Amino acid sequence: MELQQYLLIVRRYWRSAIATLLLCVVIAAAVTLTQKPTYTASAALFLAVESGDTAGDLAQGATYAERQVKSFVSVATTAVVLQPVIDELKLDMTSTQLGKKLTVTSPTATTLIDVTSTDGDPAQAALLANTVADSLQKAVEKLSPAGVNGAKLVTATAIDPALAPTQPTAPRPTVNLALGLVLGMLLGVGQAVLRSVLDTRVRTVDDLENLTEAPLLGAIGHVDAPSDRALETEGQHWSNAEAYRRLRTNVGFVGLGGERRPSMVVTSSVGAEGKTETVVNLARVLAQAGESVLLIDADLRRPQVANRMRLDSEFGLSEVLSGKGSLQDMVIDVVPGSLAVLPAGTVPPNPSELLGSEAMAHLLATVERQYDHVLFDAPPLLPVTDAVVLAGQTAGAIMVARSGKVKRPEFEAAVGLLESGSVTLLGVVLNDAPANGSGSYGGYYAEYTSVPASDSVKAKREPVRARKRTNKVAEPVLEHQS
Repeated sequence: MELQQYLLIVRRYWRSAIATLLLCVVIAAAVTLTQKPTYTASAALFLAVESGDTAGDLAQGATYAERQVKSFVSVATTAVVLQPVIDELKLDMTSTQLGKKLTVTSPTATTLIDVTSTDGDPAQAALLANTVADSLQKAVEKLSPAGVNGAKLVTATAIDPALAPTQPTAPRPTVNLALGLVLGMLLGVGQAVLRSVLDTRVRTVDDLENLTEAPLLGAIGHVDAPSDRALETEGQHWSNAEAYRRLRTNVGFVGLGGERRPSMVVTSSVGAEGKTETVVNLARVLAQAGESVLLIDADLRRPQVANRMRLDSEFGLSEVLSGKGSLQDMVIDVVPGSLAVLPAGTVPPNPSELLGSEAMAHLLATVERQYDHVLFDAPPLLPVTDAVVLAGQTAGAIMVARSGKVKRPEFEAAVGLLESGSVTLLGVVLNDAPANGSGSYGGYYAEYTSVPASDSVKAKREPVRARKRTNKVAEPVLEHQS
């Protein structure tokens, strides 16, 4: 994983990363405030070893001295040394408990022994270190073997008595806060990476491109706006208008190099991915470009097209397929000569059978001759088979994937259903694409979104006058889904 990917992950989960960082800093501060101050004092002893005058004797004496130093470092924390200290200072603890307050070490390649004690009282810390050093000195004299002349071969001398410290060694606020900050950063990044690994939701264009070889037809950002409001010409609204125009352009290339059919199904893996929003807006931008478009609501289970476009949905596709009405009577001309809509009509008990019937095939052959584009809004792929049945009779399907909604296994399963039904996946559309995230078009449009205030006002007023003159939509009134 590259550095840029880590940065994108942290950017995606920046809230939890900052929360983790602050939590670690707060814990470090709390530990610092609740920790009792402790003081450390050290006393030093020098061990001398009797040796001969020759080089061999000196070498043997040095080796012997090092072994003795290591031995007496271990002896310093035993009852032989500590029990006299407990008796002298009248301490209410055992030698084992006292040993936990001591640290006895010897610098490498020396015959020095450092006795360090820790206590909440600085004077007590110094007294304890000096008393242990004195007791160790006596233990060395007692345990050291005698030479040929009766003199002790090892002697200990106190060379640096302990002094009462003026500053506590713990807590150390600066060090604790720095450690909390570093730990918080590591944990913050770690939890972000872990969440990214465990998160199987499709979020970016890159995610879609890694899941399918089908072309990416568009990436649509999320805009909260009333469905009856014309799209603004600045900011994110303007970017979305450009995104739909890009989608319109890419749809124009679908089918080149093979059989070119005007019909296609727009569907999704699961519900609430914005397929209806996408197909309605696509129909409108295609009509704006001068194409004749028929939008058919083929979601005979939960139809939404008519409600979104504020049309009478009492009759429609189900009546045409069941022979209760003619196509000419059921089609509603939203923009005469450009955009027509065939609502779903009455919800039937057998949607799949109707969509796969000969009547549907006859209807499809008829409308393909009459319109430049025939767009079907179909149900999601995973809950029901309607979309696969319908898409098999058209040029293919366009899948809409909502960022942060559909999971990768769900998307792959939906693509698998299309493949098993021998349906061509014409392309995919990422809905609610991150405005400035990896693989989105937010950055592409951003440089064009700043327009002068006077131009902005003019742009908002001109479409209204155009509609009065031509009875057509100069700028697409795009649907939005919050």
